[in-house]
This record gives sequence, C-alpha cells and structure tokens, in this order.
Amino acid sequence: MKHSFNDFIPMKKYILLLCLIVVSFIQGCRKDNDYIISHRFKNHSWYRFNILQFEIPLKASPKGWDIYFFANHLKDYPFDNLDFHMIMTTPSGEERIKTYNFLIKRKDGGFTGDCGHDSCMVQIPLKKEIYLPAEGVLKIQIETLVPRIEIKGLLSVGIRMHPRV
Repeated sequence: MKHSFNDFIPMKKYILLLCLIVVSFIQGCRKDNDYIISHRFKNHSWYRFNILQFEIPLKASPKGWDIYFFANHLKDYPFDNLDFHMIMTTPSGEERIKTYNFLIKRKDGGFTGDCGHDSCMVQIPLKKEIYLPAEGVLKIQIETLVPRIEIKGLLSVGIRMHPRV
C-alpha cells in the first residue's frame, strides 16, 4: 500500500491543533501575571535629585493589586537602608503619598534579600490590596531620601504590580 504526501496532511493538522491547545493551556495556567517596570542605573549610582518616574498602563483587576518596590544592588552596597518618598497618582487623579524605610541589611550585617554571586534582590510592599477601578495610567514617582549626593552599589530599582486573585 502506497501513501502519498497528501495522506499525512490531516495528521499534521491534528498535531498542530494539539500543540496549540497545549500552549494555550500552559499560558492560561501561568501564575506570573505581574507587570514589572524597572530603571537601570548608569555606573551603579542613584543621584540624590534624580527623581524616578514610572508610568504603568493599568488594566482592570476585579480583586485589586499588590504593588511592590524592588531594588537590585551589589554586595558592596554601603548603607543599611534605602529610604525613599513615593507619590502615586491613580488614573482617576487620586494622589497617595508615603515615605518608606526600605531595609537592605539586617542588624547582623547580612542582606535582607535574595543574593546571588555578586548582587541581591530585595522588595518592599508599597500598597497591598489596593483597588483601582479606573483603567488608564498609574503614575508612581520615587525620590531617594538617603542623605548623600550619590548612592553607589545600585544596579536597578523598579515597580512590580501583582493582580490579586
């Protein structure tokens, strides 16, 4: 019995369909629906009057959001903390302002975050269970309060938004 190339075309369609179903299933089961935006520092330094602006396109989340600030720093970061001031402006125009004491080192001198070979990642919650009903752009402004002109040892800082489920 001879088979032609056309006999295998329906089988290829079924294989393609099966692959699409598997990929859709994997994407649907992803737990990581976070929105992450970060700012990398040239020369690993954040200068005192360099106010960072983050604009996040906000989608509807019926149960709200958890919003985190994170820092990726070198192991030679010289301070115990990274204090900062945050101004958050919601798409509806509401403004929320808060000052944070972001602990980088514990009292024993060890780092509070997850460390690799030469750097560490640490995060702090900015707002937990915040409900933002209007879609649009969420604006977050971060200003360092460390009393130095230059904060050395920072690779990047950023915002991570996690939808509540």
